[in-house]
Amino acid sequence: MNETLPPCPECSSAYAYEMGALLVCPECGHEWSPAASGDAATGTSEDTVIKDSVGNVLTDGDTVTVVKTLKVKGSPTGIKAGTKVRNIRLVNGTDGHDIDCKVDGFGAMQLKSSVVRKA
Repeated sequence: MNETLPPCPECSSAYAYEMGALLVCPECGHEWSPAASGDAATGTSEDTVIKDSVGNVLTDGDTVTVVKTLKVKGSPTGIKAGTKVRNIRLVNGTDGHDIDCKVDGFGAMQLKSSVVRKA
C-alpha cells in the first residue's frame, strides 16, 4: 500500500485511501483524482510566490516603488518612475496584473509586479 498519499483537498485529512482510480477521504467523503491533486499542488505553490522586478518576494502590506514611467488610460500624465505605493495587496489578476493598490493622485488600480521594486 502506498504510504505517500496526499491529504484531502477539502478537509486536509491525512487518512485518504485509494478506491480504484480515485482517492477517497473517510472523514468528509470527498473523492478526487490523484493526477488532479498533483497538478493543483504544483500550481498553487507557484502562484503564491510573487516577485518584483529584481527578484524580491512581495507580500501583502508591502511598500513598493514604481521603476518605470507608466501610461494610464484617461489621464494626461502617467505614474512617474520613483512613485511609492504603500500597502499593496496581492491578487490573481488578469493579464499579469497581480498587485492591487491605491496610487496617490490616481486612485485604486492594478499593477504588474514586473514594474515595481520592494522599498
